[in-house]
Amino acid sequence: MANRFSDTLFQLIHSLEKSEKRHFKLYIKRSSTKEDLKIVQLFDALDKLSDYDEKSLLKKLPGIEKPQLSNLKTHLYKQILASLRLLKSADSIDLQLNEFFDYAHILYKKGLFQQSLRLLDRAKETAKANQKFNFLVQVVALEKRIETLHITHSMQMRAEQLSAESREVIDRIDMVARLSNMALLIYSWYIQNGHSRNEKDEALVREYLREQMPPNAWQQTGFYERLYLYQSYNWYAFIRQDFLMYYRYSQKWLDLFEEQPLMIRVETGHYIKALHNLLNAHFDLRNYRQFEITLRKFEAFARTERVMENDNFRIQCFVYITTAKINQVFMLGNFKEMLPMVPGIEQQLTENDLFIDRHRILGP
Repeated sequence: MANRFSDTLFQLIHSLEKSEKRHFKLYIKRSSTKEDLKIVQLFDALDKLSDYDEKSLLKKLPGIEKPQLSNLKTHLYKQILASLRLLKSADSIDLQLNEFFDYAHILYKKGLFQQSLRLLDRAKETAKANQKFNFLVQVVALEKRIETLHITHSMQMRAEQLSAESREVIDRIDMVARLSNMALLIYSWYIQNGHSRNEKDEALVREYLREQMPPNAWQQTGFYERLYLYQSYNWYAFIRQDFLMYYRYSQKWLDLFEEQPLMIRVETGHYIKALHNLLNAHFDLRNYRQFEITLRKFEAFARTERVMENDNFRIQCFVYITTAKINQVFMLGNFKEMLPMVPGIEQQLTENDLFIDRHRILGP
């Protein structure tokens, strides 16, 4: 029996919105070589299939033999990604920063060093404003290469500045890496061991957290440093089923975004997760009034353009908000009143089948 989403290209095409499909057609027709016309035929054929079946696919492509199909699929996959990159670049800080760096590197290769440096300065400003310190490593590295290998008439002013920037970036990245590792390892501990069941388990997870904790972790003031620190303690409290601590660090996690609202767009996934965890904490504490306030806030955010135009965020919000509404029914006991929402949930599950993890769904 055919597996509906067994093929990666088939998955990618069926994940596309109408606007993304239209953009791909316009993008590919700009070159329109003989090979490109074939991949358009392949695109249309795959788009019309409800399940992936190679025999059925080849019947719809009379001019394409089976030995050609693999290469055509690879070419089509790359072209779709290139089209999406062009379409989505304005919506992603990471894509914008990479574009800055790519252009600066091209200018450097052309020998236009001053133009390259000016573009790198713009990239650096954008990265710092959005706290993308990992990106700064390659920017500073290219700046140092230009200043070291070529006469730019700015070496005296720039040498100490670049050296200091390089040290600062390395220190920040090191701390963020250690704290993000800690958050990931605490989460992994939970996946392997579950909740603590007795005093021995509590002692083990407490010692594990202590071992992973970097020196001066609580003195850090940067957004990412605090984000991963709060996440670590969030998981630690969840493992111990210390619901007051779990609530406290879920709130701190969300407050971090309230302090720096620009980061909601930069780290939307972490913001959505913060809302989800805070709702879970309110549910655990049966704090139904604050639960209602947070849920309304979450629903309003889920209707924003930022979420609606991003499949990942849209599906995350659907899963977490639906889970919260079900938990709310358990708290209030209004089962009959909420029964009408079941068909809508089932419809959403069917429509988003491609995106939702199997462990999220309970079947009959």
